[in-house]
Order: sequence, then structure tokens, then C-alpha cells
Amino acid sequence: MKATGLILLLAAILAPLYWFVPMLATHSTEAVISQYIGCAALIAMGMTQLMATRFRWLELLFGSLDRIYVVHKWTGIGAIVAVLLHDTLDAEVKGLGGETALTDLAETMGEFSYYGLLVLVGITIATFIPYHWWRWTHKLMGAFFALGAFHYVFMLKPFSIWDPLGLYVSAFCALGILCYLYTLLPFGFLHGRFGYRINEIKQSGDALAVSLEPEKSGLSHHAGQFAFIRFEGQGKSEVHPFTISKAPDASKSLRFTIKPLGDDTRHFASKLNAGDRASVSPAFGHFARTNGKRPEIWLAGGVGVTPFAAFAQTVTQDSAPVHFFYCTPNRRRASHVEEFEALAKTNNNFHFHLIETESQGRLNADKIEAALDFPISKATAFFCGPEAMRESLKSALRSKGLAARRFKYEEFEIRSGIGLEPIFKILLKLIGAAFDRYQTSRQTR
Repeated sequence: MKATGLILLLAAILAPLYWFVPMLATHSTEAVISQYIGCAALIAMGMTQLMATRFRWLELLFGSLDRIYVVHKWTGIGAIVAVLLHDTLDAEVKGLGGETALTDLAETMGEFSYYGLLVLVGITIATFIPYHWWRWTHKLMGAFFALGAFHYVFMLKPFSIWDPLGLYVSAFCALGILCYLYTLLPFGFLHGRFGYRINEIKQSGDALAVSLEPEKSGLSHHAGQFAFIRFEGQGKSEVHPFTISKAPDASKSLRFTIKPLGDDTRHFASKLNAGDRASVSPAFGHFARTNGKRPEIWLAGGVGVTPFAAFAQTVTQDSAPVHFFYCTPNRRRASHVEEFEALAKTNNNFHFHLIETESQGRLNADKIEAALDFPISKATAFFCGPEAMRESLKSALRSKGLAARRFKYEEFEIRSGIGLEPIFKILLKLIGAAFDRYQTSRQTR
């Protein structure tokens, strides 16, 4: 992850303090802090809407798209925490004059925004809720953000909307709303997309290998990248990100290896047919091999095999040695095994190690070291798989001399919870309590 984007994001959120700190001399400390926290929440939410656009220039600031989604997630969580604090602290500043019908409406819109965002965050961290439901509700985030922006513009506050502070926060509100509207455009409307047709569908272990041929000009990519794809036809309108499991060639043909992990992908085997059309986005991701001069260790767990299927097609007789460790419960569930084994027989620089965890146990650094014909400290390691496996192997390999900068991975996941299903239950109680407060406040006005 690049520091540039994080520094700019933090600077954008902290910048309003320049105007808020002097207000402490003339207004209630609690009110000023609450007002600042509310503005910080709007700035953060505006930035999350920007990151949701997947504009390619954002990678110059934050790094590859997987890193952008991590920043997007935690910035969104931080924004919701700020909203909760803003609601808890009394934001009313004395002596600003009476309320009007418009300020009363703005207060109501703020309450709707607060409760709506609270519910949607609950749905987001509750990963047991089906993906297609989450994806549909997640689109409402921008709508509730727009209600929060309305609340900001028309509520009574200790500064004018036309002051530098007012214009500064308003700019992030406008940015967020415009980016939200952009994300509602049809798939590929501005990003561009490529038309493909399914050429072949083949079962590969417990995954489905779907090969596609371009209808016209095809997608350019490098081994290890992923793309967003929508298979066209009834019941197949969802857009999904999948790693391209085929190295680039002159034909621009693609292959996606799809494991049935969600409600939609579980039914792909029955939904997809040869000849079906598909729309594919430009390729994303910076997960790529080095120049081939340094020995490489590839580590895959489960469906994490997909980028290595493409990597393997780029190994030549002149490459530095590659040792590929593919962890799977058993051979029957492994994908593209025959391809890897065939390459290992014909290329002395490629060594394939199938780790069947049901019978062999988990892969560890000692097993890796014993299989190598070079020191771990001389290698570059590439990993794709579950986070727990990644952190365990990363730590163990570093203890064996592998430099941290030479452990390469992507942590791409469109939707990721934060391990808080118990907290989700508490969140539901908070929502109920907040709704009770809302009803009470409406009755006392």
C-alpha cells in the first residue's frame, strides 16, 4: 500500500481543524468537537465514494485495487464511527438563531442518514448475508450519504456554507455525490469493457474453468491480473471480479477459474453455456512476477491457485527456478493440477508440490525449506490464499531469512467482514435503541 494516498486522506480529514480550533474560544467545546467530527465523517464518506469508482489513477496514490478496497473499507468504518460520535455529542451551538422549516427538515434528513448508514454497515459486516443482497443494499450507501450532505448544508452551524470551511466540506460532499452517481451508471459505461463469448466450460477440481474468445478487440493484461466480468443472459446479470487464469497471448483469449463460493457462483455450472456473451472490464492488479532472475516460491491455498495458473505459462527454460506449493484438501478438489504436472515434467526450472492437507497436514516453512534447492533468503515469494495462511507463512518465512519486501501478495476481496458477527447482534440492539430515541425526540418537538 502506498503512503501517498493515506497521507492525502488523513490531511483532508484533519484540514478542517484549522478553522475549528479558533471556534473553541467562542463556542462550547463539546459542540465544536461534534461539529468537526460530523464534517470529518462527510469528508471520509466522500472519499470512500471516490474509491468505489475504481478510477485507475487512484492506483498511483494508494497502490493496486486490492489495497484501495482495504482503505475504502476502513475509511468507511471510520466514517461510521465518526457519525456515531457526532450523534452522541451535543452539536448544538448556542446563539445561532431560531430553526426554520428547512433546518427542521435537515435535522430529519440527518436522522434518516444516521439510521440508514447504521443498518447498511451492519449488513456489510454480517458476511452471512447473501452477496447479491449485500451488493444491492450497498448501493444505498451513497443515497444516505447524500441525505447527510443535505443535513450539513442546511443545519444551523457556527460558520457559513460560503466560508472557506463551508466550501471545503461542501466540495467533498459534491465529490462523493458525483462519484456515487457515476457508480450507478451501467457496467463499463465510462471505464470501457470488452465483448467476449464463452468458448469452453470445463470442470477443474471443484472449480469451473471458463474460456472466452474476444468478439472484436480483446483485453490486454499481464499474468496475475484480474478483471470484472458480467455474463449476459437471464439470471446472470451480477458483476464479479475473477483472476484471469491464463497468460496473455496474441489471440487475447481469456480464462477465468471460478470456485463456487457465493450464491451466484454456485449456480454458474448450470447457468453458463458455450456461446454465451460476456462483458469484461479492463484488467486490474499489480500482482506480477519479477524479471525471472531471482528464484521464486509460489504459495497457493484453494482458489488462490488462479494467478499461478497464468504465472506457470510464463515460466521458460531460461527462468530462475520456481517451486510452487499448492495447498488443497485433496487432489480431487484441486484445479489445473494436470497443467502444473505437465509443465514440471518438461521444464526443469518448474517444481510442483501438491500439498493435500487432509493427509499431509498444513504447509509450513520447514516443509518449504526442505523442498527447495536454493536458500529461502535468496528467493521472492508470491502468495494467494486465505489471510490466516498468508500471515502464518509470511512470519515463518521471514524467520528463515526472507525479506519482508519480497513477500508479494494481493488481498483483494470485494466484500470482507471484520470478524464481528457477535458485534452485529449488539449493533442491532443499538439500532433499536437509536430508533427509540428518534421516536422520543419526534414526540417532544
